[in-house]
Amino acid sequence: MRLLLDTHAFLWWMEESPALSATARTIIADPGNSVLFSIASCWELLIRRSLGKLKFPADPETALRAEGFALLPVSFAHLRQLEELPLLHRDPFDRMLISQSLAERIPIVTGDPVFAAYPAEIVW
Repeated sequence: MRLLLDTHAFLWWMEESPALSATARTIIADPGNSVLFSIASCWELLIRRSLGKLKFPADPETALRAEGFALLPVSFAHLRQLEELPLLHRDPFDRMLISQSLAERIPIVTGDPVFAAYPAEIVW
């Protein structure tokens, strides 16, 4: 199964935080699954870190490789999906993840209740 991590799920995975649900932890750890992390989430992570709102000491690229996670670029299919997405939520990074999830037909690993307003499949 392919799955897309939201930014918090990735951070909680990396920190081994109890905030990450047991279901999410199990599905991410399953070697039969392909875990993706969006370039949009990398962008969000680096912006938050540069503003001092996040302390993530690792280089995201190095961290992704070490975990065996793949980077999901933004494609025109994702942008077309974004254009069709109802404006139920204004966070541009979340909206891109939802668009990527819908365009790729893959679930998002997220505990953010805002995602439930959209037809994306949620794993938590």
